[in-house]
Amino acid sequence: MKTLIVMPAHNEEQNIKEVIEEIKKDLPELDLLIVNDASSDNTLEIVKQAQVKCITLPFNLGYALAVQTGIKYANEHNYDYVIQMDADGQHIPSEAKKLLKYMEENNPDIVIGSRFLEKTEYKHGIMRKLGTSILSGLIKMICHKNIKDPTSGFQCINKKSIKYFSSMGNYPEFPDANLIIELLLDGFTICEIPSKMRERKNGKSMHRGIILPIKYGIKVLYNIIIVLLRNLFRRKNSSI
Repeated sequence: MKTLIVMPAHNEEQNIKEVIEEIKKDLPELDLLIVNDASSDNTLEIVKQAQVKCITLPFNLGYALAVQTGIKYANEHNYDYVIQMDADGQHIPSEAKKLLKYMEENNPDIVIGSRFLEKTEYKHGIMRKLGTSILSGLIKMICHKNIKDPTSGFQCINKKSIKYFSSMGNYPEFPDANLIIELLLDGFTICEIPSKMRERKNGKSMHRGIILPIKYGIKVLYNIIIVLLRNLFRRKNSSI
C-alpha cells in the first residue's frame, strides 16, 4: 500500500531539517512530500538539500490549501493513504506508525491522532482548551460522535478521503471541526487514537495570541453553520 506523508511548510527553517531527518530515520519506507507555501526564509533551500519531494506554491495560500495541494498530488499519483504532518516538529514520526497501523487494520476513512484521549505532557492554553471543548461538544451534539481533539492536524486518510478532499472546491481555511462535521454527515467514518505530540520548539503558531484564536473560532463556527445549511437544503431537495 502506497503511503505519502504530506507536510505543509511556511517559514520553518528553524525546524524542518530536524523533522525531515527524524522522518527519514523512523519512516524510511514512506514517501514524503513537502508543500512549501511560498516561504520567504531558507525553508526551500533546506528541503532541496535534504533531497525530498517538494512542491513550491507561487504565493502564500495558507495551511489548508497547502495541505489540499499535497492531497491532490497523492490522488494524481495513486497513493492509498496520506499522513498529514506539520513541519514545526509537533507531530512525532514514530507516532505516525500507530495511525497507519490502525488505518490498515480497521479501515476507517480518517484516523485522527488525539492529544486528549490519554493524559500526556502536552500543554494546552486555557483559551485553546476552552475552544477545543466547545468544538468537541458541537460535534457530539450534531453528529453524536465523540471527537476529543477536533483541531488535530495529525491524521491518516484513506483513498476515499483523498479523492473527496482533492475534488473539494470549497476546502475550508481551517479544516477542523467544521470539516469533521461535514464528513460525518456525509457518512465518512472517523476514528481517534491516542497520540503523543510535542510543543513547537521554534517559530510562531498560527493560533498565537488572543485575536487570532478569536478569528479562528468565528470562522470555524461560520463554516459549521454553512455545512448545516447545505446539509439541510440537500435533505429537503432529496425529499421532493
